[in-house]
Amino acid sequence: MITLHHLRIGRSMFTVWLLEEAGAEYDLKVYLRDPETMRSQADIKAIHPLGKSPIIEDGDLMLTESGAITSYILEKYDTEYKLHPSRDDLSQWATYNQWLAYPEGSVFSPLLLKMLTLRGGSDHPVITPFSDAEIKLHYDHITNKLANNEYILGDQFSGADFGICYVVSMGERLGQLAAYPKLQAYMKRCMSRPAFLRAVEKAVE
Repeated sequence: MITLHHLRIGRSMFTVWLLEEAGAEYDLKVYLRDPETMRSQADIKAIHPLGKSPIIEDGDLMLTESGAITSYILEKYDTEYKLHPSRDDLSQWATYNQWLAYPEGSVFSPLLLKMLTLRGGSDHPVITPFSDAEIKLHYDHITNKLANNEYILGDQFSGADFGICYVVSMGERLGQLAAYPKLQAYMKRCMSRPAFLRAVEKAVE
């Protein structure tokens, strides 16, 4: 059985959702952040030295990084390819993997910069205009890719949507979605899925 080490208030909530969508059996271990610094604490660092989550264990395998975990879970449990493409169509498979890597490879960094400047309570003369421009660039791109589709790769939900929904929801928390009603609707559509609601019930106490 898979064990998911889940650090509250963060990315790994979307891995709980992934496991629910995949129909996997899993053991959920929940960790809390330091209330003053909002950083991870010694308990999860005892599992992995970086103290980041998600972390999964499956037998002797310990795996970090959300994209890698998504690929592993779906390769193991989505044997009918409902949530990810097979390699039989290499072009479709490559496009899917591009969107799987895109959220944390490209979108997350400017959102992180925005979060840090907001926590600091004032704009930064270099970082703020950079992060604002990059967030707009990426959210325009995601909006254009969605077009009139339900999900990022069309009208069928896929593994790529976990990461895209994560960076969209992060923007919502940072007050960046006012000009993006299509992204707001996409986020609500994703978060109304039964598997997401089950994940929230299990992971948010």
